Amino acid sequence: MTTHRPRPQIPPSDPSKTIIGVRRIFAMETPNFFVLLGTTVFLVAFGLVMVLSSSSIESHLQNQSFFALFLKQGLYAIVGIPLMLIASRMPTAFWKRMARPAIIIGIVLQLVVVFTPLGFEYGGNRNWISFAPGVNVQPSEFVKLALIVWIAFVFTRPAVENGDWKRYFVPVGAAALVSIGLVLAGRDLGTAVIMFFIVFGSFYFAGVRLRYLLASGAVVGVLGIMFAFASSSRTERINAWLYGCTEAQYLNDCWQQTHGTWALAAGGVFGVGLGNSKAKWSWLPESDNDYIFAIIGEELGLIGAVVVLLLFVVLAVAFIRIIRASTDPFARTVTSGVMVWIIGQALVNIAVVVGLLPVLGVPLPLISAGGSALISSLLAIGVVLSFAREHPVRAATGDLSPAERSRLAAIDRSRLR
Repeated sequence: MTTHRPRPQIPPSDPSKTIIGVRRIFAMETPNFFVLLGTTVFLVAFGLVMVLSSSSIESHLQNQSFFALFLKQGLYAIVGIPLMLIASRMPTAFWKRMARPAIIIGIVLQLVVVFTPLGFEYGGNRNWISFAPGVNVQPSEFVKLALIVWIAFVFTRPAVENGDWKRYFVPVGAAALVSIGLVLAGRDLGTAVIMFFIVFGSFYFAGVRLRYLLASGAVVGVLGIMFAFASSSRTERINAWLYGCTEAQYLNDCWQQTHGTWALAAGGVFGVGLGNSKAKWSWLPESDNDYIFAIIGEELGLIGAVVVLLLFVVLAVAFIRIIRASTDPFARTVTSGVMVWIIGQALVNIAVVVGLLPVLGVPLPLISAGGSALISSLLAIGVVLSFAREHPVRAATGDLSPAERSRLAAIDRSRLR
């Protein structure tokens, strides 16, 4: 005779426990965390809408689908946003441990781009690695973050804070020169300019004295000008920007700049309406990438363009509040470098579109199409979010000990010596 044992009863799930679990996940988050996270996600969502609008025609011509490029960008966002959230959960010690391997891997990948058949050229720049058909990576975008973390790691060591920073300048300077030099070897002047701004800004916020930065900046500026005029195509673009376009240049060096200006002018105050751009009908090259701000101005008008600018202002304010809220020199330096990267690149991109700078070929962060640029930017913001989560809001509210105040003041004074 067989006996039937009673089956164990599984207790019903308690919804309140799920809510408590979610609250615990975000229990340590600060207002700065949510401002930076919310603004970033909104910019990515807005960018997806504009990529769909600006790329639909070219996507149909190339892939027989209006949504091919949009879906590709959406996939990058699906990868990048979870990666950002994972990075936001990492402790500061993790990023310090990753500083050395990150910069080594970044430089090795740049060497692969320049000196092996895996690297290939697009748009006149050799700055990409092809791992498989349709799987292309731009290592220089990730080298930006590696440089920031490496500079912060080296310049916030105890020996540097005690004044012995000169012997640590060599590994940092060598990594920066090699990284930027390899990008220039691939003829990508725009990315090299952004990397120089990142290095300069990271050095400044790490406490390097201002006179050394100005001297180094002058030398690099002279070398940059020489490199810019070493290419006939770059020379023509710069001359067109300085002296205006001639009739002979219209079909070549001035085409993109001229049609970008016309797109902005056509938008007026309120724009022609989302999806109604005329410039995207094969008139404006890179309308979904470097010149997506022109499509924003055409379709959404002056109001839409100003809103985008204000969103980057909000992003900058969030970065500054996180810098002021942290007492960790490493976190302050990394956050400052990421701020210089994201905000500085946005300003350069917009300045190019409105004609304040010659064409450099840099995307609008978080908005332009491009997988490497989007994922690397989201990863960098995730690193900053980890600092906003880990460190309480203290400096922003004046809740600092006298020792912390004097140390931060000493760093600020040292920059001016």
